[in-house]
Amino acid sequence: MAFDLSSSGIYLSSLLSRGFARSFQERAASLGFAPGQYPILVALWEEDGLTQRQLVDRLDIEQATMANTLVRMERDGLVERRPHPTDKRAQLLFLTERARGMQADAEQAARAAEDAMFSGFRRFERELMLEYMRWLVENARKLEQDPHMVPGPISERKRIPV
Repeated sequence: MAFDLSSSGIYLSSLLSRGFARSFQERAASLGFAPGQYPILVALWEEDGLTQRQLVDRLDIEQATMANTLVRMERDGLVERRPHPTDKRAQLLFLTERARGMQADAEQAARAAEDAMFSGFRRFERELMLEYMRWLVENARKLEQDPHMVPGPISERKRIPV
């Protein structure tokens, strides 16, 4: 029996990720940032003055990806680095006035992109889909920590014999 891509979570999640990114791409670009920068903006809107390590930990983004993204954000006038008051090796990241000023428009653009992707969903279906997505993300994190874990209801998880 042939592998059915339309029944593959791996394939469908790839298409879904690309769809969300494309839905947000034009909206974000018109405001002067890239979709991959949005989680960093959100984190700094919530708490300005974080270190790169704090952003990596909060957003679950690879260190190298975070470093490259921050360089681009600094180049584009979205963040600025300042010395850490107690740790000479660390720097604090602060939003620029430009980035602070785009918060409402960026949040509206993100909502519009999501609304476009969830077109036709009833509210409870959207909420259920988001809950399933959070569950999948949690399973992915558990598998990253222990590749032999069999995901399932948290109360019923077992280890795969090796």
